[in-house]
Amino acid sequence: MKPSFLSSLALIDASGIIILVAIVVLLTSGVLITLSIRARYALIARDVRRAERGNAAESGLLQHVVQRVEEALRNGGAEVNAQAIVEEGFQLRLSGLLTGERYVKALTGLVIIMGLVGTFYGLSSSIGRLTALLSGQTGGVGEVTAALTQGLTETLSGMSVAFTCSLFGIVSAVLLTLLNVFLSIGDRRLALAVQIESYLDNSFLPAARANLGQVGPLPGTAGLSSDARIERMVHGFGESVSRLTQVVGSFEGALSTFATNTRDFQQFNTHLKDNIQRMSLSFADLSQALSQQAGAVRGRERG
Repeated sequence: MKPSFLSSLALIDASGIIILVAIVVLLTSGVLITLSIRARYALIARDVRRAERGNAAESGLLQHVVQRVEEALRNGGAEVNAQAIVEEGFQLRLSGLLTGERYVKALTGLVIIMGLVGTFYGLSSSIGRLTALLSGQTGGVGEVTAALTQGLTETLSGMSVAFTCSLFGIVSAVLLTLLNVFLSIGDRRLALAVQIESYLDNSFLPAARANLGQVGPLPGTAGLSSDARIERMVHGFGESVSRLTQVVGSFEGALSTFATNTRDFQQFNTHLKDNIQRMSLSFADLSQALSQQAGAVRGRERG
């Protein structure tokens, strides 16, 4: 006797089998892509460790990053933004891996959706077959028994598709979630980026600056003598002080304008308060006059 689960699988029609195969294919592709991307990141991390020991970079990502840093140093950059260069390298050199990472993230919701598609398909198929069974023409006892048996089998086939697809979708989503928890591609990529930035800041940049004869010159001072660099620094500092003086003057002007507006606003509040008090007195006088007029009218009515 077959187990109940295998018996339910035997009742699934061709469309249900296609949906189940699609869910299994999505799950398998997610596992394989995750392992492949992590293996690729591990190879790049190993190349970074070899570069830290003085070996030449072999991976395209590390070569691109090193080249961009060298270009920044040759252009006289005092501070090299290693993080931006590394992120640019990931976008240019590892765009396929980033696409695979987004695909793996979307798989959890995708397998659940496929399970729901199978569920709705199975339920709608079961309802349609059950309706056809109940509205069928009656005949002899044997014919009715055979029709009921065939109709109930088809109805159970649709129900089997519904619940089996739901089960496959939920189990696949759970497995993909656990895979993302224990073998997260995003965490591995972030660790690799931090490792590359650490290599650039602690190993490559000091050696490259020493080879170029730089100790962090200011931008645009590459190739100048020490006196020229000092003169340019003093000139730049003077321009900075001049700009700061202008900013302070603008700020003082804004404060003066604000004080003037504040005084105008206070005067407006004073005039508004006086006008409201006058309106209040006018309304009081009007109310008193109306009361007197009403009293006079009532007196004439009594007379």
